[in-house]
Amino acid sequence: MNTASDEGPGLLHRSGRWCARHAWRIVTLWVLLLAGLGAADHAWGGTFADSFSLPGTGAQTGADLIEAHTTGAGGTAAPLVLHTAGGTVAAHREAVAAAVAGLDRLPDVLSVADPLNTPGAVSPRGDTARLTVRFDGNPAGFDPSYLARVDAAVEPLRAEGVTVEYGEPLGQLAAAGSADRVSEGIGLAVAVLVLLIGFGSVAAAGLPLLTAVLGLAVALGALGLLAGPFDFARASPTLAAMMGLGVGVDYALFLATRYRALLHAGAEPDEAVGRTVATSGRAVLVAAATVAMALGGLCASGVGFIGTLGIAAGLSVVVAAAASVTLTPALLGLLGRRVDRLHVRTPVAEPTGASDVWHRWALGVARRPWVSLTAGLLLLGILALPAASMRLGHVDAGAQSTARTDRRAYDLITEGFGPGANGPLTVVAQLDSGRISDPAGREDLAASLRRELTAVPGVASVTAPVTSADRALLLTTVTPATGPRDPATARLVHTLRDETVPHALAGTGATGYVTGTTAAAQTFTDTLAATLPRIVGVVVAAAFLLLLTVFRSPLIALKAAVLNLFSIAAAYGVVVAVFQWGWGGALFGVSEPVPVESYVPMMMFAIVFGLSMDYEVFLLSRIREVWLDRWDNHLAVATGIAATARVITCAALIMTSVFLAFLLSTNVAVKMLALGLGVSVVLDATVVRLLLVPASMYLFGRANWWLPERLDRLLPRLDPEGPAPASTTGPAPAPAREPGPEPDPVPTPVPLPGDRR
Repeated sequence: MNTASDEGPGLLHRSGRWCARHAWRIVTLWVLLLAGLGAADHAWGGTFADSFSLPGTGAQTGADLIEAHTTGAGGTAAPLVLHTAGGTVAAHREAVAAAVAGLDRLPDVLSVADPLNTPGAVSPRGDTARLTVRFDGNPAGFDPSYLARVDAAVEPLRAEGVTVEYGEPLGQLAAAGSADRVSEGIGLAVAVLVLLIGFGSVAAAGLPLLTAVLGLAVALGALGLLAGPFDFARASPTLAAMMGLGVGVDYALFLATRYRALLHAGAEPDEAVGRTVATSGRAVLVAAATVAMALGGLCASGVGFIGTLGIAAGLSVVVAAAASVTLTPALLGLLGRRVDRLHVRTPVAEPTGASDVWHRWALGVARRPWVSLTAGLLLLGILALPAASMRLGHVDAGAQSTARTDRRAYDLITEGFGPGANGPLTVVAQLDSGRISDPAGREDLAASLRRELTAVPGVASVTAPVTSADRALLLTTVTPATGPRDPATARLVHTLRDETVPHALAGTGATGYVTGTTAAAQTFTDTLAATLPRIVGVVVAAAFLLLLTVFRSPLIALKAAVLNLFSIAAAYGVVVAVFQWGWGGALFGVSEPVPVESYVPMMMFAIVFGLSMDYEVFLLSRIREVWLDRWDNHLAVATGIAATARVITCAALIMTSVFLAFLLSTNVAVKMLALGLGVSVVLDATVVRLLLVPASMYLFGRANWWLPERLDRLLPRLDPEGPAPASTTGPAPAPAREPGPEPDPVPTPVPLPGDRR
């Protein structure tokens, strides 16, 4: 069989060597790219704002009807909550009027409702009022300086001792990005410390960080430019930064470690760079493709908000991979043999002897594979148990820190109007032409609708239905007896939407919809819960096919997908135990149990599955190299574990520190993601990579590398640097090696139980 290695170095080998020999050209190109994207973003870039529209759903249709048929109902509404410790809000009528006038003059404000002239806007005691402002966009996405103008407008109220708090979504503007920079700084600081301790060399520590930061800056510039013509969620830059920084360090570290091992083995610098890109660089590209594919799979949800987050994070991963296989080789070419010149201790790279601690660990697993496999699965299974009781929902302002103004506004509304006032439901009845022209018919329908809504358990109050100006709609507000996060409120939304409203309007020719913020949030949750199995299926199937094509082993591809599902389930369980059950939630700034934010499981799955595949590809690529060279499964597994354990452990520590640093965020959903991702990385780098993967590969033996001949012919070849393993399980000749220095030293085989040469 003819292979690329028969004809000389492959494409990746040649490209890596070229980057090393023309290093300044590559560095200049990346700097120019960064400057160009930065300038373009400044000139034509867009802004980031959340859009939770769900076309085709009842909640969205109802909201669209209200906006189309009701004057002043467009835009985004946000309450400003007024409260007096003594007396009533009405006693400050002039200050209220001044604040209303000041707010009405602000840019981006469509209307302001004076609470003293709006029915139901003042609490029964009179000490609390809701001043509703409608903006032409989501105020959470406005520039933070806008908040100062709002503060100035309500200053007359505060001057008279009236407390003014900003409810969602305006209140989110005050907390936007409050801890992001601190979290990123902590992640970088830990990365420097881990790299210095783990590898000893200052250059080896600095090079991955430089590559990751430059790649991330380019990705953020490109993302800002794309935000002009396309809508991206507000969290997109933050998620892109988390992913880009984490994988960028991982990828560059993986290459730098392999390069230093080749230098220590006697290779010339240029040739070492070429071989690094041909081997570890190939693994990086496969890993990045898997991560990007998992994130891109979020688009299959059909929800634009989720899809844009996946695209943003995937873009940063792709750019990080591109920087790793071009910029990293260039920087290694510039450093040459000086890569270890500055060091804080004796520099280390990949181990090359059987006495290494990680090699001894692999041999220990080989002696007791069933014990290791059982222990690992048992641990993950116990951690995953709470996931069976996961309850999805929207984590509203009531679960946020009391240091946030939207939380204080939420509490004031609860005290003044009842818990359900934080999540009122709007029932919209679209009338047929006969009812529109029949006043008596409209009145009868309104009375009947109100009676049926009032009789539903869990309803605190129902306003008298009103007719829109064009008489096309009947509108009424239903206030639940429970808060938006209460499971009873979710049941009430389903009851009204699926039973009460259709029954009340049956035979009238009218069509009913349940809308409002709480109804939309519940619809969003229902939609994501229904699409999660499809996302899991699409991503797992695509990853299986990619790994099957790359490693040419059905068993390895299937095992990788299944083991990753175990680690994801364990991470889900930890999130449920901490946030939903409240086990230790106070340690993370969450004072009460809350449901799991509806989009967190989907985002966690895509990110964790992708990152798990990162480490899987790094490990399996190294194992496969030794297998192709020695055709000894036990030796290949032990050598692969020993060669990659240090770099995977350091990468996992860095990634974990980046994620856990975001626990400083005041947003509970961000805390969930941070804890879930951090735990999953730890489990994946320890239990999965150090126990489950080697134990299962030892047990399967040579079956790991079995591939039916017919399937072998059908699969495309994605290995331009060397041959694929034979499609049979019998012995095969050692493959031809490409010209250049001898391969890395491989530890002398140690007799292991069950080994078959």
